[in-house]
Amino acid sequence: MKLFKRVTRFTADQSGAVTVDWVVLTAAVVGLSAIAMAGLRGNMSSIGQRAGDHLGSATINTTFN
Repeated sequence: MKLFKRVTRFTADQSGAVTVDWVVLTAAVVGLSAIAMAGLRGNMSSIGQRAGDHLGSATINTTFN
């Protein structure tokens, strides 16, 4: 009987529920960010290369027409 009361009291205690929620939410955000970065990794390097090529071939006019 004493064990049953302790188990009931333990399951009704909500003192750590917010911490667990934040840990789960933070882990989900970190995991989704890692998946997104892995998926975009190849595209980002090609975009950076194209931007670098474009800026490298640009000329700057120093006179006013």
